[in-house]
Amino acid sequence: MFRSKRSTLVKRLWKSRILQNETSSTTETPEELELKSVAQSMLKRLKEKQLDVLVHSVESKGGETTECVLLPKGDIRLGRRNVAPQIMCCQLWRWPTLAQGAELKRLPCCVSANDPAYVCCNPYHWSLLLKTESPKPNLAWPAIQVPSTDRPPEMGESTETGMTPTSRRDLYTDGTNSCRGPQWCSIAYWELKQRVGRLLPVFDPAINIFQVLPHGDGMCLECLQQETDMESVKRTREKIGFGLILSKEEDGVWVYNHSHFPIFVNSPTLDIPNSRTLTVQKVLPSYSIKIFDYKQAQWIEDIRDPQFLDGPYDPSSIRISFAKGWGHNYSRMFITSCPCWIEVLLNVNR
Repeated sequence: MFRSKRSTLVKRLWKSRILQNETSSTTETPEELELKSVAQSMLKRLKEKQLDVLVHSVESKGGETTECVLLPKGDIRLGRRNVAPQIMCCQLWRWPTLAQGAELKRLPCCVSANDPAYVCCNPYHWSLLLKTESPKPNLAWPAIQVPSTDRPPEMGESTETGMTPTSRRDLYTDGTNSCRGPQWCSIAYWELKQRVGRLLPVFDPAINIFQVLPHGDGMCLECLQQETDMESVKRTREKIGFGLILSKEEDGVWVYNHSHFPIFVNSPTLDIPNSRTLTVQKVLPSYSIKIFDYKQAQWIEDIRDPQFLDGPYDPSSIRISFAKGWGHNYSRMFITSCPCWIEVLLNVNR
């Protein structure tokens, strides 16, 4: 019975693999047979519970929060080449053309980063890393004071409402926040020019922001939305899906595109300093990008020239649009023309 269940789990995993050519015949090529043999040998190292976790992760396509699946560190021999186990798992169940030397980014749900002997091979604990050409200073980084108080600021502000304050008392009523860490940001959800719902204070290091996510917790946009006659908003809502993951890490704030459509990001640390050029970064599905660098933000603030500010400006505000871009490269010039978007108000220098 034990072997039967293991065999069933392995068969389900092999059946769930993503082929490079979806139209290929059902007859397995010698290369596929070799890959199957190596993959099954790799899966034999896993306990039944780990196989079950891997099956749930793969079949839900990351829609369910699952544990790490650990394999010993060290490359796996595949033909004439060696493949890292996490790379091989990502090739099997996420990105068939992923190169061996590809740089991956761990997601916040992966807790095995410091394990000296094992590496996580859950393919949905990894993302593709999107690197940007961010402006770099020509001088030493100044120190930045990140708020460390256990009591969050009394007011949250939105640049899109002309810096209109919103009282903290209105943000939550369940009384469960006293055990959490300090509030590091607030999130506002917008549809075109209309803010929908209240500001959400964020205390945990990472938060899911989604339309529909099986067994997920975080900021569910569907719960905030009301009936609308605007077709562009309706269509965009349908594209949000699993949404995104926002996380505060040691080197800054990161976003992971968890949906099946692009998201678009504008941040003070992605823009060119002292320029009226608005940089909107397109982030494809499965990619992670650092959208705010604390040290770089301090440098930009130190050299900022007020003559380049044409209106309300918040050096700690990030805007993320779902499915639709804006700016000089798109038909929409302003973020308020995007059907569905969020504003992330960081608690830096507030």
